[in-house]
Amino acid sequence: MRARIVLDAAAGLPSALIARRVGVTPNTVRKWRKRFCTHGSAGLRDRPRPGRPRAFPAAVVAEAKAIACELPATRGVPISRWSLAELREELIASGLAAPVSTSTVRRWLDEDAIKPWQHRAWIFPRDPDFAAKAARVLDLYEGIFDGAKLGEGEYVISADEKTSIQARCRCHPTLPPGRARVMRVEHEYDRGGALAYLAAWDVHHARLFGRLEPTTGIQPFGRLVAQVMTTEPYASATRVFWVVDNGSSHRGQASVDRLQGEWANLRLVHLPVHASWLNQIEIYFSVVQRKVVTPNDFTDLAEVEARLLAFQCRYEQTAAPFDWRFTQSDLDRLLRRLEEHEQPARAA
Repeated sequence: MRARIVLDAAAGLPSALIARRVGVTPNTVRKWRKRFCTHGSAGLRDRPRPGRPRAFPAAVVAEAKAIACELPATRGVPISRWSLAELREELIASGLAAPVSTSTVRRWLDEDAIKPWQHRAWIFPRDPDFAAKAARVLDLYEGIFDGAKLGEGEYVISADEKTSIQARCRCHPTLPPGRARVMRVEHEYDRGGALAYLAAWDVHHARLFGRLEPTTGIQPFGRLVAQVMTTEPYASATRVFWVVDNGSSHRGQASVDRLQGEWANLRLVHLPVHASWLNQIEIYFSVVQRKVVTPNDFTDLAEVEARLLAFQCRYEQTAAPFDWRFTQSDLDRLLRRLEEHEQPARAA
């Protein structure tokens, strides 16, 4: 920035214009022009600053960040994750740093947004046909099946169950937000039973179907299928593709034979194992979890059912197809990264 100020000044530009070009105030431009005229290129360097010199060299800070990015077990520490206090103790014990405060360690980690006390669960694809099954579903989301565009009378349905939605009757009434106070929900509650919410989502037309059942299973899921397939335009459609995961209600070839035998225009499409994140209905279920179920405060199961179905009706009034951006190209890149990650593990 200082060099640009000097070069622009050498070109004869006024200070106000230089300030606009560089993004600083005119006073800053005048300061660096004066310093350059007085001291030459040395004037563009920082002057010695008062105060205590840096207590820890940059190499120590870098090593602290490196340790934070290691699993504690690799250093013989019998814990699963670093806390600030434990990381501080490891730094001192290893002789890398003189006594250092936890606030200093926190400041070092905040420079790179490193938070070793957090963790996130993940899982490697283990379905041998993961790529092929996932690609078929992603093609359906783009309106393609077996390399051909879906026709006018063809639809894609994403379906699943949200299990065990409990009716928790709080021992004291929930208090609404107030002045300088968030909403308060009583911790203790009485259990009022649980329901399963079965839902189906038309991927391209944003239509939503749902029902509450005492439990999941082949028959409850069959009733959801009948609810959709007896409704127009699906009843007279050429083909209706149902995207489902591998839950017990619709698992394996037996479910394909059962449902396609009952509905001639239905085509059941299974996701790979552990790939529910590719099922669009899960996006809607996440909305339900945030807006309806949390915090859970229902007097009984009848209120649970009424609230869910009312929200379903409300949601559908303004619903639009999800802006699904994960394509087959993204899938290919993901699988390549996982393959590269596994290769060192196999070599070890």
